[in-house]
Amino acid sequence: MKSLLGTLYLLGMLVPGGLGYDGSPAEVVDKTVSPWRSLETYNYSKYHPIEEIYQWMSQISEKYKDVVTQHFLGLTYETRPMNYLKISQPSDNPKKIIWMDCGIHAREWIAPAFCQWFVKEILQNYKDNSRIRRLLNYLDFYVLPVLNIDGYIYSWTTDRVWRKSRSSHNNGTCFGTDLNRNFNVSWCSVGASTNCKDLTFCGTGPASEPETKTVSSFIESKKENILCFFTMHSYGQLILTPYGYTKNKSSNHEELIQVAEKAANALKAKHGMTYTVGSSADILYATSGSSRDWARDIGIPFSYTFELRDTGTHGFILPEDQIQPTCEETMEAVLSMLDDVYNKYWSSNSAGKVISATVVLSLLMLFISLL
Repeated sequence: MKSLLGTLYLLGMLVPGGLGYDGSPAEVVDKTVSPWRSLETYNYSKYHPIEEIYQWMSQISEKYKDVVTQHFLGLTYETRPMNYLKISQPSDNPKKIIWMDCGIHAREWIAPAFCQWFVKEILQNYKDNSRIRRLLNYLDFYVLPVLNIDGYIYSWTTDRVWRKSRSSHNNGTCFGTDLNRNFNVSWCSVGASTNCKDLTFCGTGPASEPETKTVSSFIESKKENILCFFTMHSYGQLILTPYGYTKNKSSNHEELIQVAEKAANALKAKHGMTYTVGSSADILYATSGSSRDWARDIGIPFSYTFELRDTGTHGFILPEDQIQPTCEETMEAVLSMLDDVYNKYWSSNSAGKVISATVVLSLLMLFISLL
């Protein structure tokens, strides 16, 4: 039953307007765009086309230029720029990296909405929120709001439930690669297809797609300093750990599960939503070539896929009135995970420094009293 549900989920058959829907694209793509001119009027509770997201990135990096910089990552198949935001607070401490990407699958609009929400929350609160300020003392955030830009645009203009990229195959007879089957980890071994017409087409080879190659190269170049790899998807209300390509567990599987279950509890405490935790192979379906599994196998210790709301009522077409609660609860989950990372790598060190300083001070006072 689990595998059947997984197949239906993948095909988009659990949602109105899924695969094989009767309506024309115009009926499923809402092309109305709310005009805005500044960050003050940017609506984080609405979905935004890529032009507005680009503009938002430029404006937010200008407004918070002391801590945010926008960087060029590479070009998509259709030669559009892939830009990410780096949030970095000046610090005397050696910094580690948190990576977050959204929108690797075009139709999962709630994912890019969350990436924007995450950036907004960090920037609006880091000065006054001691929790966020503490994290920024040791961590830099690298956020790619939309990974699959070509596909995302196509989902706005032509086919709301388009999943893949927009690369051309077989002399233009079929289009798109599932970028989350294209990473160089057990490539195309299970849960992926070599038929370019299929939703899970794995590409012509590992990292054959420019988007995958761009992200892979960048992450590889910084992997020694990356502690967390978050890739945001929908739908299903799941927090997935490695692996999808095997039932075998990663070396730190128990820790990954423990951190994820704590995050799921923090998420549930916000609006009462239940998220299931486990590996993709155990609780969803088998997959190969996923970015999450690839990130873990190149040595990034904490690697997770979030499948955001809902569980099938609306599926990929999540109503805008659910954006804010979805983002609020997901923020709690991510911050919970980041707290655990901080406590693992720095809290004990800080405690050690405090204890050492106390011991030194006590010895000094004793020495003075003996004089």
